[in-house]
Amino acid sequence: MASVSTKSSVIITLIIVFLVYSPTVSYCNEFQTFGYEIHHRFSDPVKGMMGVDDLPTVGSLEYYEAMVHRDKVFRGRGLAEKGGDDDVNKQLATFSGGNETFRLASLGFLHYANVSLGTPSLSFLVALDTGSDLFWVPCDCSNNCVRSLMTRSGAEINLSIYSSDSSSTSKDVSCNSSLCELQRGCFEPSSQCPYKVLYLSNNTASSGILVEDVLHLTTDNHKPKAFDARITFGCGQVQTGSFLDGAAPNGLFGLGMDKTSVPSILSSKGLVADSFSMCFGPDGVGRISFGDKGSTDQEETPFNILKQQHPTYNVTVTQLSVENNLSDLDFNAIFDSGTSFTYLNDPAYTAICDSFDSQAIHERRSPDPRIPFEYCYDVSSNELLVPNVTLIMEGGSKFNVYEPIIVISNGASYAYCLGVVKSPTVNIIGQNFMTGQRIVFDREKMVLGWKASNCDEIVDPSTQPRNPRNSKESPPATAVQPHFTPGTPRTGLNSGAPQFSVSKPQNFYLLATSLLMLLLTILPIV
Repeated sequence: MASVSTKSSVIITLIIVFLVYSPTVSYCNEFQTFGYEIHHRFSDPVKGMMGVDDLPTVGSLEYYEAMVHRDKVFRGRGLAEKGGDDDVNKQLATFSGGNETFRLASLGFLHYANVSLGTPSLSFLVALDTGSDLFWVPCDCSNNCVRSLMTRSGAEINLSIYSSDSSSTSKDVSCNSSLCELQRGCFEPSSQCPYKVLYLSNNTASSGILVEDVLHLTTDNHKPKAFDARITFGCGQVQTGSFLDGAAPNGLFGLGMDKTSVPSILSSKGLVADSFSMCFGPDGVGRISFGDKGSTDQEETPFNILKQQHPTYNVTVTQLSVENNLSDLDFNAIFDSGTSFTYLNDPAYTAICDSFDSQAIHERRSPDPRIPFEYCYDVSSNELLVPNVTLIMEGGSKFNVYEPIIVISNGASYAYCLGVVKSPTVNIIGQNFMTGQRIVFDREKMVLGWKASNCDEIVDPSTQPRNPRNSKESPPATAVQPHFTPGTPRTGLNSGAPQFSVSKPQNFYLLATSLLMLLLTILPIV
């Protein structure tokens, strides 16, 4: 097994602390399934490791403003002109550096995994995103990438920087490769293939060259066997925008439909079925599994592939049910794991909000420009009774929304908001609407599948709580605002921030994505 550098070992040590559950082993036809856990960043072991006594308020107005700001950056993604051994088949496998993944709010509100590349191996803390395709890591860069993270306690965590010259298994990808999508930027066919991924907000981009190297994996059984899969990924020489001050500073792991994505590459080599699943539990714990095609009794709806120039996980919603009101609609929406909240434009936005508002039993709050949600309600007791929300998909399958609301508190009183933000453009089903479901992205059948799940095992939808109830947990008392100054590690306390926090009912209410915003001030970028 390849050795691990000093920088890599720091990250591996950090991630091992987050282990809460053992990896789940499951089979999918004749293919292997790669499985690993998504862990809640602020579980008790994690808080103990970080030594944090005054975590920021989860439900502050700045908290939700920041999340929506992050959503605007990533929901604007646009891919510009861009520049397996048989003996391990039919086995389960995980990343050799550990199967845990977790959500870091301070790093763009995305889920992260520890991935090992090259020889000797380097570990990268990469963000997982169904809204993009190319896997890239910082490479041969100095001023145009993030080299370390600073914890609140002052400890510095060094991040790996890839270099093809330092890996004996690295190979350049030429312009005549089938994976080179910026061939017109090449001087000649034998030149190194360039790439460039653009994000439409905040001047966020990654550019460099494509390289090929080994992704270190291991079978996941009683006799683990390490093996390598050669993949093509981006050597990110220049990062800009949010990649320098809060999002995916150590690389982005694309999960999209394009042939350049890691799921596409792994399936093309016959290592896994061309499908994967992501599960987001009510407590922030979940799972992602490559090769997972779901179950025979899951709900499904087809992807709208023919309607897209650049295929995404786009589906059609034909009806919207809010408790007793059924609206006939026909709109497309993208299932995007990289977006925290759900964004709808009209007529869908008005339909869900008006129907929800007409059936809400609590008094609606006056609009507050600091809150990104338009429909919020005061709660006079500890019991929350809110309308059930269901999306009826093309084909008739029902997608139950188990977390349609977010709950806020100022310590003395409580309120909740419908967790939907008005979008001027595309419709996006964000992580809050996916919570409580295992979502299957089946690219062989070209369908989206889902089934109610607690992310430990599949559960009967009839037993799954549809809405939050009864909250008595005391909220934290401080709010912290992140700051970033290039070259100057710091943390900042926003002592004047409104003291709102999210209270925790017994079952489903809290956005799995929202909880992890707590890390916002613990790991500023340096």
